[in-house]
Amino acid sequence: MSEHAVSRFGHVELDDMPDDLRERIGAIAEKSGFVPNVFRALARRPAELRAFLDYHDALVEKAPDDRGGLSKAERELVVVATSGANHCTYCVVAHGAILRVRMKDPEIADKVASNPWGAQLSPRERAIVDLALLIATDSAQLTDAELDDARMAGLSEDEIWDVGAITALFAMSNRLAHLTALRPNPEFFLMGRLPR
Repeated sequence: MSEHAVSRFGHVELDDMPDDLRERIGAIAEKSGFVPNVFRALARRPAELRAFLDYHDALVEKAPDDRGGLSKAERELVVVATSGANHCTYCVVAHGAILRVRMKDPEIADKVASNPWGAQLSPRERAIVDLALLIATDSAQLTDAELDDARMAGLSEDEIWDVGAITALFAMSNRLAHLTALRPNPEFFLMGRLPR
């Protein structure tokens, strides 16, 4: 595999994607200025990419409702912490960029990805990260005690569910990135580090 390959299974360029995916991914590319490699790699299997995008958007892109909910930055915090625990370079780099932008902190993603247990976080963020890491690394050990700890830190039932569901989705995503040897786009590395 070439060191510049997007994926060890090849990829699909935006213009060659089915119409619905070209429109959907094109909107993302227009906003970010590039097509994230994950979409180029997963487009080899369009039905799976559609399902991935639908579940991702339902969990990560939804707006908090009137009852509250994890902020978009908190959702990215889950992704970066668990992707770091799963050693997923692509997701750490890509979602680390998004986390830096959403938290307006150029260092947070590196700290959370490399040592989430030692990162300086608010009590609420600490509860989110600790729960996500337990689910990511040893979910069979999850008990009511850990859920009670999350509730004591102020997380609602829906927020706890979001932590678990996002962790589960990215466990899958991390493993697909490993399978495909997915290469991060160069654009991600500087996002949220330098003023725009």
